[in-house]
Amino acid sequence: MSRLTPLSLARTLLTPSTRSLPSKARISTTPSLSEVPKPIGFVQSLLHGSAEAKAQESQQHSKVVGRGKYVHELIKHRVHPSKIVEYTEAAEKVFGSLKVNADGSGCQLMGSWQTAVGELDTFVHIIRHPSLIALTSTLHSRLLPSTTNAFPPSSTTALAPFLVTRESSLLQEFAAWPAKDNPELSQQVEDRKRTGDGVFELRTYELIPGTMLEWEGAWRKGIEARRKIITPEGAWFTQVGHLHTVHHLWAYSDMEDRKAIREKAWTLSGWSDTVKQTVKLAKGMTSQIMVPMSWSPLK
Repeated sequence: MSRLTPLSLARTLLTPSTRSLPSKARISTTPSLSEVPKPIGFVQSLLHGSAEAKAQESQQHSKVVGRGKYVHELIKHRVHPSKIVEYTEAAEKVFGSLKVNADGSGCQLMGSWQTAVGELDTFVHIIRHPSLIALTSTLHSRLLPSTTNAFPPSSTTALAPFLVTRESSLLQEFAAWPAKDNPELSQQVEDRKRTGDGVFELRTYELIPGTMLEWEGAWRKGIEARRKIITPEGAWFTQVGHLHTVHHLWAYSDMEDRKAIREKAWTLSGWSDTVKQTVKLAKGMTSQIMVPMSWSPLK
């Protein structure tokens, strides 16, 4: 038997032995890969924000800039050029009969237009849904029509033969410049209603993702400046559909009125700054001149 020196004896006492332990109870001094703590991604979190912060920020965008009272829907129908007359007659029956019922179901037509400059042979309809529950019912009614739903039973079959393409998107109003709760007409619009010469402009902006708050701040100042000469009919951002998209709807007496108001806007304090921010924050934009249909509440 070998004698233990004081040093070897100390090593024996300090080193845990696994010989006397069952195989399942033996202690491993090397952690498995699953036990190794994963990096917390501090640098990534610092540069890009945490997932939780991003989720909260995404929710706050709608809460901060959105009105949250209604859900608006923008419907676009591209019609075959040879079917314009037939489509117009059928669309009046479909959209002209929309209404909100006493129980809160149904939906309300805000306006219907035909594009005169821009995407020709295109009709634009803006619908207001009083609640998400009403919206859900209306969406189902389009797929499974019945006599009790918001859209007439014949809506799908009535319009389909005339369409080339169709699309819709759900919009939220900007709190700073909401659409009218009821599409009541201003005196200027009333004058256009009598003459029939009114025109609308739908301006659509595709924003750089993540710039919605900056956009709202810049246009809040711009709208306040332009209110001195004109009030927008509505402004929305998309929540379902082509995301990071903003729509502004303006009404003019005629094209000369549009030219005069746009030129006067450059004399207003703050408007040029809004234009600079628009160029900075938007990836692209389109403008369409539209004329209201005879059944459109907004004329």
